[in-house]
Amino acid sequence: IKALILNQEVPKDIVSEIESGFKLLDSKFVAVRSSATAEDGAEHAWAGQLESYLNVIESGVLDRVKHCWASLFTPRAIFYRFEKFKTETHLQKISVAVVIQKMVDSEKSGIAFSVHPVTEDYNQLIIEAGLGLGEAIVSGSITPDSYVVEKVPRRIIDKNIVIQTRGMFKGETGGSEWYEVPKEHGEPPSLSDEQILELSELIKALEEKFGVS
Repeated sequence: IKALILNQEVPKDIVSEIESGFKLLDSKFVAVRSSATAEDGAEHAWAGQLESYLNVIESGVLDRVKHCWASLFTPRAIFYRFEKFKTETHLQKISVAVVIQKMVDSEKSGIAFSVHPVTEDYNQLIIEAGLGLGEAIVSGSITPDSYVVEKVPRRIIDKNIVIQTRGMFKGETGGSEWYEVPKEHGEPPSLSDEQILELSELIKALEEKFGVS
């Protein structure tokens, strides 16, 4: 299935949309990301199952889009769908969207959960962070720092700091490469208390915007 997708030409109308959209981004480097229609829900999360590509230049965008489409049919993704959804997967149409975004050359990045994903405590949120691009965290290649924040009253109640020895950063000519992180940068917490609390305010604002606070 992957080969069938990769060996096809991208339809001309989609090529035209991508080319015009790329110019609007006004960026040399972009992120090309997969997002499946059934990717994340209350019971299932597909983090890392589908492909995403960082620091892609204009000439490589169409090829990366095709690879994102094809990643819905890797053995890993097919097996995951079968195991998690069983027969219901085969009764619904699952497709994959590809999002092309202006690339941010992150010094630090991470993930936030507005509700504690383990205890399901609605008064706690978790922020995970590390040095470099977030792909290293999403793929499970590094263990990030984690910070638990209580919403009311707003305070940091737990920190788990991991010494980071390597990180994923933009390569000199594009793409992403692994680099060693010097001890003086990898040993301290990725985020200061001020940054943790500032992010907490943004997370809370998102909850309120979407009516789930």
